Amino acid sequence: MSKVASKHFGEIELNHGREHCYVASHELAGTPLELDLNVGAHDHFDERALHKVDYRLGYLPELVEQVRDMIADELEQEGTNSQQFLHFHSTQLKEEQLEAVFGVRDKDELTHDVFLKALKLGHVGIYPGQPERYFVLDFTLGSHFTDEILVAAADEDGVVDDEILWES
Repeated sequence: MSKVASKHFGEIELNHGREHCYVASHELAGTPLELDLNVGAHDHFDERALHKVDYRLGYLPELVEQVRDMIADELEQEGTNSQQFLHFHSTQLKEEQLEAVFGVRDKDELTHDVFLKALKLGHVGIYPGQPERYFVLDFTLGSHFTDEILVAAADEDGVVDDEILWES
């Protein structure tokens, strides 16, 4: 068994044939973020694959911006998951919740821009054995407020899937 150093995950043991999940804390634009690296028992995961993970994470800010742009576009379209997520989380809110989560006092002030500012990336799952869903990004309004998330995926080249999902 060999060990390899990762910029984001520290020292990783390359033990083929077993499932592994490595968890790391990260900060993106001043916001804490959890990263988890999921390696399947049959994934070809070697030193090169680990360095690719570190390299791709260097482009995480750009990937997040792409997803935020997609969410902003979806907020303008009827029936999208992003729009339904906003509607669900903005109806029947008390004033203190509006202020705590969105930073506004009145529902009329809850614009798409305000919603996007409150929506934070909270978790990134990395699946090197799944090139088409290499990154899975979970956006939240805060676990203290809801366990519902908006989820986006990107392939190993950083191309974001065209569908934003709403999950709990």
